[in-house]
Amino acid sequence: MGALENAERTQEELILGFLADGRDEYTSGEALSAKLGLSRTAVWKHVESLRGKGYRIDAVPARGYRLVDVPDRLTPLELAPLLSTHHLGQSIHFHESLPSTNQAAFKLAAEGAEHGEVVIAEQQTAGKGRRGRTWVSPTGLNLYFSAILRPELAPQQAPELTLVAAVALAETLREAGADALIKWPNDVQIDGRKVAGILTELSAEPERVHFVVLGVGVNLNAGREDFPPEVAPTAISLSEALGQRVNRALFATALWGRLEEWLDLHHEVGFDPVRQRWKELSSTLGQDVLVRTDRTELRGVAEDIDAAGALLVRTAEGSLERVLAGDVEQLRPRVTASR
Repeated sequence: MGALENAERTQEELILGFLADGRDEYTSGEALSAKLGLSRTAVWKHVESLRGKGYRIDAVPARGYRLVDVPDRLTPLELAPLLSTHHLGQSIHFHESLPSTNQAAFKLAAEGAEHGEVVIAEQQTAGKGRRGRTWVSPTGLNLYFSAILRPELAPQQAPELTLVAAVALAETLREAGADALIKWPNDVQIDGRKVAGILTELSAEPERVHFVVLGVGVNLNAGREDFPPEVAPTAISLSEALGQRVNRALFATALWGRLEEWLDLHHEVGFDPVRQRWKELSSTLGQDVLVRTDRTELRGVAEDIDAAGALLVRTAEGSLERVLAGDVEQLRPRVTASR
């Protein structure tokens, strides 16, 4: 993207921000000119450009401009005016389609991208899930992004960030009105069906983390018909749970704000408050579970997670087994949690 295109996009983001601040009131062209240091003709050209991108902007002589409606898009134009974060999402790399946002973010991070930069796409053609699986990513319906993080963590602490993200996701979904719970380690569910997933990848040396790529996929507006037959019975979207369409830009920026709050708390205080909140939101703890790992199967009661986020399972023989990675089948799903 060239410098001129960047400058024009920034001016349009500012115009949208000023119009959004005005809510239902008109903002005069003179006021916009003064705030932006542009001529009124230049302001008008930017408004026409925004209209061409799907924004409905009323213009009334002697009163000015009013933002009526915005397109259901996830470009910086839609997201930037809604952001309340200091770092997360302040630099957004938008793509109509990518094989994988994690793949693109990892490349950017290796090239020096800063903490908080986000890669977001309307569609993924080879979205990455846990344990080599594919994340189904239909276009223009959901939220797919990867955040670049540069935490001051030892490599063995990096899995904590997955649980940080799970807490932020569950809380954002609950604030939207859904009874979301976390299935260990990183699936977020509504009524026992998967609404969101997290994939964390990192570059590290034995003693330090270079960067972490935190990939998140959230089913926001997909219908049953948008999922493959083998996925549909176990998947759900937020819109299905709420019975109404979800504003994706509002959800994305709310999530980034909540995620940054939890990342900051984790940095300042450590993992303990994250662990406590994760336990409150867990659908796994206290349940009979069947855990499948690469090597074995384990059945018992999920009692706790330890200080590193590992699942502790009490077997029928009475031993307490520590599970670092695996697939958990909950034999008696939990469907409610304290807010």
